[in-house]
Amino acid sequence: MMNLDTAFAALADPTRRAILARLAQSEATVLDIAAPFELTQPAISRHLKVLEEAGFVMRRIDGAKRPCRLAPNSIDAIESWLDMLRTALSTNYDRLDNVLAQMNTTEGNQNDE
Repeated sequence: MMNLDTAFAALADPTRRAILARLAQSEATVLDIAAPFELTQPAISRHLKVLEEAGFVMRRIDGAKRPCRLAPNSIDAIESWLDMLRTALSTNYDRLDNVLAQMNTTEGNQNDE
């Protein structure tokens, strides 16, 4: 399972998010990924290493090339964590709705007297 701290630290950098967006389109080599950036190939490789260690990117060997691609299920841990937060928020909003409905009912009963 992905370490959320490592994942969010990797996603905190805009260059790494842009690299992931690029890899969402298709597999790419470091040279392909580096093309639109004003960064050196070694700098892109360091970003890729962070993404790989966080579990977002995988590399395969194709002769002398090492194309990168998104790792399958790489965001499952983040998605599970966000689902937990969504459920908690939904529960809180449901409770608030119930309190407001009770307040409206109580207020309506007082006006009838």
